[in-house]
Amino acid sequence: MSIDKELQLPFYAKASIFLIGLVAFVAILYIAQSIIVPIVFAVVIAIVLHPVVNFFVRIKINRIIAIVFTLLLMSFVLFAFFALLFSQASQFSDSWPQLVDKFTDTLNQSISSLSGYLDINPQKIHTWITKTKDEFLNVSNEAIGQTLLSVGGVIMVLFLIPVYVFLLLFYQPIIIEFIHRLFQEEHQSKVKEIVSQTKTVIQHYLIGLIIEAVIVAILNTVVLLTLGIEYALLLGIIGAVLNVIPYIGGLVAVALPMLVALATKSTAWYPVYVLMGYYIIQLIDNNYIVPYIVASKVKINALFSIIVVFVGNALWGVPGMFLSIPLLAIVKLIFDHIDSLKPWGFLLGDTMPPLLKIKPILKIFEKKELKV
Repeated sequence: MSIDKELQLPFYAKASIFLIGLVAFVAILYIAQSIIVPIVFAVVIAIVLHPVVNFFVRIKINRIIAIVFTLLLMSFVLFAFFALLFSQASQFSDSWPQLVDKFTDTLNQSISSLSGYLDINPQKIHTWITKTKDEFLNVSNEAIGQTLLSVGGVIMVLFLIPVYVFLLLFYQPIIIEFIHRLFQEEHQSKVKEIVSQTKTVIQHYLIGLIIEAVIVAILNTVVLLTLGIEYALLLGIIGAVLNVIPYIGGLVAVALPMLVALATKSTAWYPVYVLMGYYIIQLIDNNYIVPYIVASKVKINALFSIIVVFVGNALWGVPGMFLSIPLLAIVKLIFDHIDSLKPWGFLLGDTMPPLLKIKPILKIFEKKELKV
């Protein structure tokens, strides 16, 4: 037997090796999340900022200066965004107890009205609501305390990510050359095509997501301002950010302003108006913004979108939920460009195969009947 002959393993051996490797890979992702998550965020940001750096380099600006200037621009935009968000969130947190009281009063009135029709003792329900409200406020205060304790770790991560982004953008030629050297000479043209197309499509996809979030935030805020809902800007931005998480994020995004409307407005019709407004925004988003702005050459079906969001949350928490869809999009793009992996890319996509026609099926049964 030749040494160079490919080793043939039975299916159960291949399946066992694959499962062991998958478990080990997932375990590494979970254990090393404090190291991996900032790097993944940095890679995503570096991919988005790469065209900006290239623009400055093309106009004869030194590469290091171009990277630093791009990071400063990004930092300024993010600082302005988070300052606005923080100011709105601080106002919201100050009035949070009043909102809870108003919501409780509205709920008590609704229960009192319904108790006569449903023959339920309202006193027991009111006691349970009061107890739950107090527990909820205590839990919220404890959560705020825990959040303040973890601010140091968050600040460290926020300082690390720009460093990673700078190094990734600076050493980008080395990284690209490393990818090429992993493969033999006869595969270089294919590797170059895959790297180029994947980078371009990922940039369009991620930049499209950012533009989509800005447009959805504006639409959300306009709807809430028109209805006179308090904290319209904060709720509009939160809704746009949550909209990045498919299906689940949209439900949470509409639930928050509906609860605020229920707690602050005199009639229960306002939550219905909010729901109708957000439904119209979702129609605009799905039928116009996503097809024309996100320009989804990356189409992932609903099943795997939901699965990967839950997997991301289980592995990395909230950051994993936001990173799951872009990472799955990158994986699908790679699968679509490698012949042996194209079936997996097809499985992740939403392109339905042509259904079997009825007439050929009927002809098969007719032939069987004739043979009988």
